[in-house]
Amino acid sequence: MGRNAIETVMGAAVLLVAAVFVYFAYNTAQIKAVTGYEVSARFFKIGGLSKGSDVRISGIKVGTVLTSSLDPKTFDAVVSLSIRPDIQLPVDTSATISSSGMLGDKYVLLVPGEAKEILAPGTEITNTKDFRSLEDQVGEIIFLATGGSEGEANGGGLDAGPGLGGPGQ
Repeated sequence: MGRNAIETVMGAAVLLVAAVFVYFAYNTAQIKAVTGYEVSARFFKIGGLSKGSDVRISGIKVGTVLTSSLDPKTFDAVVSLSIRPDIQLPVDTSATISSSGMLGDKYVLLVPGEAKEILAPGTEITNTKDFRSLEDQVGEIIFLATGGSEGEANGGGLDAGPGLGGPGQ
């Protein structure tokens, strides 16, 4: 009977340690959705960005991706973002889809601009840059190495729209 009691106490201790670890990991990882004001951004390609993905400024989580949907008229991906209320973004803020390493999670990287006017809740970030996959980057390097020009490598001279990747930007 004494051995069963020791095994029971040890099992309870292991479960308690596991519960503390899960609690610590959950609170440290900042996986909770950020509540705040909503803004949106349009992208041609979002490359696996999903609901709940981080929105970061300088590597710090400041928001969460709420939804991603397809605009049936332009076929752009429209991403809705929730931004912390204490973060006031200038109207010339840019948004880029990035990843944590080669195979890491996708997130939206915001780079605040220098405008004095603040982006109002419900408005759209117009300066965007699409996700560039590893295949896109390797293809561009090969194209440039074989004598192609940089303008042709970024889409064959096609206008990438008003985002950061378009001509004249």
